[in-house]
Amino acid sequence: MTRLALVTGAARGIGAATVARLKADGYDVIAVDRGDDDARLPYAMGRFSRGPDAAEADAAADAGGAGRVTPVQADAADAEALRAVIEAAGGALDVIVAAAGVIAGGVPAWEVPPEQEAAVLEVNLGGVLAAARAGVPALLRRPEPREGRFIAVASAAATRGLPMLAAYCATKAGVTGFVRALAVELGGSGVTANTVSPGCTRTPILDESARLYDLESAEAFAAKQPLGRLLEPGEVAAVIAFLASPASRAVTGANYAVDGGLSL
Repeated sequence: MTRLALVTGAARGIGAATVARLKADGYDVIAVDRGDDDARLPYAMGRFSRGPDAAEADAAADAGGAGRVTPVQADAADAEALRAVIEAAGGALDVIVAAAGVIAGGVPAWEVPPEQEAAVLEVNLGGVLAAARAGVPALLRRPEPREGRFIAVASAAATRGLPMLAAYCATKAGVTGFVRALAVELGGSGVTANTVSPGCTRTPILDESARLYDLESAEAFAAKQPLGRLLEPGEVAAVIAFLASPASRAVTGANYAVDGGLSL
């Protein structure tokens, strides 16, 4: 039986790369993204519709492999919306990847506009909470012995104090703490819960980070990693794909640093 995965933040970046990798590995994938801009944030969000603003989403849907991709426009931070998406797909899942994320800052924490701070908290941490609320029951619907997987994208910012990105750091630390507790709660169920913490990865969020730090381009972040280069979204997706696979059955409650050595 083909395994079914749901990926949030699927229109671009690590989410889109994860959709492509899981499809290539034979999964059917429900690719969820709000597919529209957030008026609280000063940069563009991803798109599913064909066109220059949707290149990553289009490539993910067109990726090779036996699996099928179903793009769905929904708010990743809305548990009821995610529940409706899951029910429409049959009500049971094998894999959830909570990859939706945004960033804001560029000024000290006490000067960040409240609406921007709220957006970061709502999407980055609230989106993982919503994915668990809607998705874990769907993972548990599979008959025993089951091998469900809950995977959330955190960040090297979960353990590093990044100036002028305090809310972002707080949300990512919250993600790793939540998933550790979730892993314990799921003990013995056959469902595991893990996080990946990317470093400086070539995504629109890193481009926005460069703008917030008044850097010429995101390439300036490459020097911060011992590898001496930016990571590609597909490199992070490869680790997510491992955690989604039966080969990871002995791993739960872990945080995988996929950061080119940034956390060293």
